Amino acid sequence: MTANDDFSVVAPFEVRASAEQRVPFVFNSPHSGRHYPERFLAMARLDRDAIRRSEDCYVDELFGGVVVLGAPLLAANFPRAYLDVNREPWELDPRMFIEPVPPFANIRSARVAGGLGTVPRLVGDGLDIYAGRLPLAEAISRIEAIYKPYHDTLKRLLTRTHARFGFGVLIDCHSMPASVRSGENGIRPDFIVGDRFGTSASRALTEAAIGLLVSMGYTVAHNKPYAGGFITEHYGRPPRNLHALQIEINRGLYMNERTFQRSAGFDALADDLSRFCADLMSIPDDDIRDLPLAAE
Repeated sequence: MTANDDFSVVAPFEVRASAEQRVPFVFNSPHSGRHYPERFLAMARLDRDAIRRSEDCYVDELFGGVVVLGAPLLAANFPRAYLDVNREPWELDPRMFIEPVPPFANIRSARVAGGLGTVPRLVGDGLDIYAGRLPLAEAISRIEAIYKPYHDTLKRLLTRTHARFGFGVLIDCHSMPASVRSGENGIRPDFIVGDRFGTSASRALTEAAIGLLVSMGYTVAHNKPYAGGFITEHYGRPPRNLHALQIEINRGLYMNERTFQRSAGFDALADDLSRFCADLMSIPDDDIRDLPLAAE
């Protein structure tokens, strides 16, 4: 069996969109997938709860309001522990596989060293996912059947957006453990806005996003400790009028991290995020386009 079999009933990902795209924004939730194929679970040494520790639980639902606002939302159904599309396509740890990895694989990235490559070795708590080595064909199957189509879909959404509006904005949506601290003071931020240190989005867009969240009473950090991963870096091209921001949400705002249950704050946060996105999307186009990069 292969990755195609794992997602023969449930699609590996989906685009949620209204009949017409009305704004030059595309939203992406690559880590909130929660369909764990039985074949994958049989390979894993972790139970059904422990294997969810890398999941950005319910982030696709928290940002679901953008669809009625006229923006498409690309959402993964496959879990991050199974495949991480916020990596290069071939960031592979050779220690995970029976056979040698391809010579073009990036085996020396910091993400691979940390056990968090394209096919992860660890979940968020540093626990090994697998009891032994995998056939290399397993990684190739997931990359060919899911990773590449996912990025083809994201690229198509952004290309169409750029062609229609003259520019495009990607909002890459994530969540982080409540224990994450930022800055010299070690604050626990409610949100972290990442723009790859000013290289993936215009200063105006970044400042607007941070300002809107702060005005709503949230504590916001910028780039530290999360500046954005492969998706933000790869798709954010301000000189080409393509901007990308990564938004990290503190899970303590909306869920119990031990039980994975939504908390009483879930609905209020979802409402705030809909308002935040509506306000961000109402920024005049000329305030986003053709601005110089932030100096960092």
